[in-house]
Amino acid sequence: METRYIVYSSHKPSLLRRAAAVVAFTAAAVAALMFSAVLLAFLFFIGAMAGIYLWWKTRVLRRQMRSMQEAGMESVAVHENDAGIVIEGEAVRVDAKRDTP
Repeated sequence: METRYIVYSSHKPSLLRRAAAVVAFTAAAVAALMFSAVLLAFLFFIGAMAGIYLWWKTRVLRRQMRSMQEAGMESVAVHENDAGIVIEGEAVRVDAKRDTP
């Protein structure tokens, strides 16, 4: 049984052709790296601008929430009844001296 090979080109690529292929591949790799670096910088810039925009648009809301929180801390309802001191209907503080005769 005889082995046959299909030969598409009868000659090997010359040194000049191989060098040109290496130079072309290197140039394509450098161009791809440059493009990806520019794309990454552009996406970072867009993300930063979106973050700054959201921060700027929500500044009034944050100020309102902060003032509401501070007002809520000041308006804790405390009143006293026969059982003791009631704090906003959630807790009762009973004075032990008051219950003893």
